[in-house]
Amino acid sequence: MKARRRVIGLHAAEAALEHGADKILAVWIDSQRNDVRLMALVDRLSALGLKSQPTQRLRLEQMAEGTPHQGVILEVLVADEWGENELRDALESPKGMPFFLVLDHVQDPHNFGACLRTADAAGVHGVIVTKDQSVGITPVVAKVASGAAETMPVYRVTNLARTLKFLKGAGLWVFGAAGEAHKTAYDIDFNVPMALVMGGEGKGLRRLTREHCDGLIKLPMLGTVESLNVSVAAGILMYEVVRQRVVASGS
Repeated sequence: MKARRRVIGLHAAEAALEHGADKILAVWIDSQRNDVRLMALVDRLSALGLKSQPTQRLRLEQMAEGTPHQGVILEVLVADEWGENELRDALESPKGMPFFLVLDHVQDPHNFGACLRTADAAGVHGVIVTKDQSVGITPVVAKVASGAAETMPVYRVTNLARTLKFLKGAGLWVFGAAGEAHKTAYDIDFNVPMALVMGGEGKGLRRLTREHCDGLIKLPMLGTVESLNVSVAAGILMYEVVRQRVVASGS
């Protein structure tokens, strides 16, 4: 299934052009702005046969719905979010050792976008989110993700506990991040098929989510703060997985 999505801002537009120029449907640019970076983007789009529509700044601001547009908005065709059937298909024919990121009720678009961006960089095979009480792929998410919203598979599931049970049945180890865990991420061997589960802002992992994890892990907290932002913690943990796998492979 395909969906139309607006990509807002110079960096996000450049990422969309780099990773999926063939999916760009329309381009709107600020008719009163002609800075070098914007004009360079317009030239690249024009070379591909994509005509930009000069648009009044007020209209761009209305289209951007509060997101800083920096003079450009694109409309792109992207794969819509997927569901449990597509997740099953992905697990039946994995490309490499499976590695999934699971977000339990993450609602802040900046956190979600940052998680997508890091997940893409860390080689995660997909991000699993809940249908309820989780942010969708909004223009803010797409902007923060810097292209990853167009490349990272997002699986939206109805029952997260049931999905975690399914992942374990498919041979994945499920590790949940929780501040009260007895073991740190540096005590665990992540060189296994796995899913990393992160809790939502403020509340962390829900009770049923915890109960369906094979183990809980934490990051050492050596200062005065008690926890990290979910996207920051997820980034550190994802790259610990990457580090261990790189060391194990000898590459």
